[in-house]
Amino acid sequence: MHTKLYSSIFPSIILLSLVFLFLYSTFLPLYTNNNSSPLPTNKFLPFSSSSTCNLFDGNWVSNSTKAKPFYDETCPFHRNAWNCLKNKRDNMGVINSWEWVPKDCNLERIDPWRFLEWLMQVLKSGRERELGEGLIFPSIMSQLPIIGPFCLPNTISAQDELKGVYRVDVDIVADDWSSITDFYDVLVFNTGHWWGYDKFPKETPLIFYRHGRPINPPLGLLDGFQVVLENMVHHIQKEVPKNTLKFWRLQSPRHFYGGEWNQNGSCLFDRPLEEDQLDLWFDPSNNGVNKEARTLNHLIKEAVQGTDIQVLDLTRLSEFRADAHPAIWLGQKDAVSIWGQDCMHWCLPGVPDTWVDILVQLIHNSFETG
Repeated sequence: MHTKLYSSIFPSIILLSLVFLFLYSTFLPLYTNNNSSPLPTNKFLPFSSSSTCNLFDGNWVSNSTKAKPFYDETCPFHRNAWNCLKNKRDNMGVINSWEWVPKDCNLERIDPWRFLEWLMQVLKSGRERELGEGLIFPSIMSQLPIIGPFCLPNTISAQDELKGVYRVDVDIVADDWSSITDFYDVLVFNTGHWWGYDKFPKETPLIFYRHGRPINPPLGLLDGFQVVLENMVHHIQKEVPKNTLKFWRLQSPRHFYGGEWNQNGSCLFDRPLEEDQLDLWFDPSNNGVNKEARTLNHLIKEAVQGTDIQVLDLTRLSEFRADAHPAIWLGQKDAVSIWGQDCMHWCLPGVPDTWVDILVQLIHNSFETG
């Protein structure tokens, strides 16, 4: 029986759209607390930084006067397990008082109204190949619109003679994935999260195929991942128009302390990690449970080097935030005893809102500089 294996690779394609901006700027403020101040239109100036500024190099700074999030626990787009306000997670006020401050430049909070106004001006000007052609957001998670999952390459369960293994055709693009290449103006790719030995142990490995035949000698998991990346990047460079803005988001780090998710790993922290702790947690040479993000990032950076794909390096700034996961506050009775603590996904509101601020600023800077 042939079934799609969607879990082997999850390139999430984040597509800039007017629908998203309308939802973000119009509906989300309606779900904030009644005591919250109205959404300002002049206070936040998200386009002030230089296009040469490195928004990913900085530190988290506690700011007790930081503006409240645009949304609260009543936001209809929440997934229950990540709705840390609704689930009464401890210290949410403190968690959201931390502000990412890049070195040598400013990262301002998104002003949805101003961003929409700017985008409409770009549309009217006819710049960047009629930007209005493909501005659609099919779904929203946090403030990041995501289409997924998609498979690239086309991944199916093995044929009868290879039961118990999974086949990955490195040179065949999944239909859903290939159909978007010339439609959108901004594409954000990512993959890697499911490429782990715990997902595909030796008993049920990935078998990599090219031209319909198994690659020999057989590739290990990371070598296969590298070949897949090379084929993905080649397809993007060949099929996606040059004037489409392309990003590749690096890995979102995990923060399991003391063991894996199913080995009582925990993330009950009350503040971000210090900078000198990051390598102890995440450097692959330390062989810790959270090493996979940097390992995969290294291969991704190599694959996109020399292309027009920009690296959206959200990993390092997120590595600090061991305090910002749902942990034991999952909104369901006995969830922790069944699934363990959640030290992989993020509380909302939370760290992903900073990702949005960075992405919006990079989009603006890229279009402004041509």
